[in-house]
Amino acid sequence: MTVRSLILATALLAASASVAVAQGRLEQADIIAAPALRANVQVSSDIVRIGDLIDNAGSAAQIAIYRAPDLGTTGSLSVPQVLNTLRAHQVIGVDTRDLREISVTRLARSIDGKDIEAQVGRALERKNGLGEAANLSLNFDRDPGDIKLDAGFTGAMQPASVRYDNRNGRFDVTFEIANDNGLSGTKLRFTGTAIETVEAAVLARNIERNEVLKSSDVMVERRPKAEVGGEAATRDRVVGMQARRQLRAGQALKVADLVKPDLVQRDQNVTLIYESPGLYLTVRGKAIEGGTEGDVVNVMNLQSKRTVSGVVTGRGQVSISVATPRAAPSPVTSPVTSPVSDATSSLQVPQSAAPVAVANISAVAAKTE
Repeated sequence: MTVRSLILATALLAASASVAVAQGRLEQADIIAAPALRANVQVSSDIVRIGDLIDNAGSAAQIAIYRAPDLGTTGSLSVPQVLNTLRAHQVIGVDTRDLREISVTRLARSIDGKDIEAQVGRALERKNGLGEAANLSLNFDRDPGDIKLDAGFTGAMQPASVRYDNRNGRFDVTFEIANDNGLSGTKLRFTGTAIETVEAAVLARNIERNEVLKSSDVMVERRPKAEVGGEAATRDRVVGMQARRQLRAGQALKVADLVKPDLVQRDQNVTLIYESPGLYLTVRGKAIEGGTEGDVVNVMNLQSKRTVSGVVTGRGQVSISVATPRAAPSPVTSPVTSPVSDATSSLQVPQSAAPVAVANISAVAAKTE
């Protein structure tokens, strides 16, 4: 064999080997590329395409063959039904993988009704005189419930239009949500009424005039701000207070409805307390007028029958301050200028009283100390 023949034979052998390898790769590619059914399918649009149901669909992948289930729901397709539909589009030789049916789920974005209410409240916050969103009570013309959107609408709810009429409380709010698939965004519109509310103390039972409120008499509710105005009373401010007038159960209390309880009632027997440095003296009296703690009221001293003014310091108690006497100008001083005499003067002892009575009072004062 010549050298030329040997080279030619070697070239033919190499070419044959290359063809064999190429054919083997094509056969392997054909095996890998064989279409096969999927057991579970998820779609994000309202149609199901061939490429959603089978692997290796090739050029037929974008052909729409079924309508997708409702948003957020799952449906099923029988395998014989799918194979017949595929044959109609010249898709044959599909590996069924021994499946009997295919599950199809339509993906969706769900927006909870409470989230919608919160978004509307934030959009209306401080709009045309409204207060904070947390204090708004919203009533929708149609219950928004839970809203489902195509899964591609992943954008935040952005207020596109916000209207509020403070004359009738009507609102009209439109949101826009962007789509991350390049499609145009969608809009959601909500209408209804918005009322600003405040926490108020509400009576659990009827209350009579001058009655003092107990903890069990009061509960807390949210009431329209227009109903109670800016004078809504809170629970911690009403317990222990006294009703100015008769109040009915269910009524939201205002600050003006209540006063501090009277510690001294008109015509009530009270204790008059005369107090000064080194002296503490109590005398029976009768209140000419009622008053609460800190009020100045007139009281009749039952001993002297004179009317004096004092400050209400406790239940049934009126305190009268006794001025501290100035220093005597000379060693010879009238008994009237002594501290005891000042106290008796404040007690309104009649001028005709005998010195013995003054001595008796002095003795009482000393005993009291």
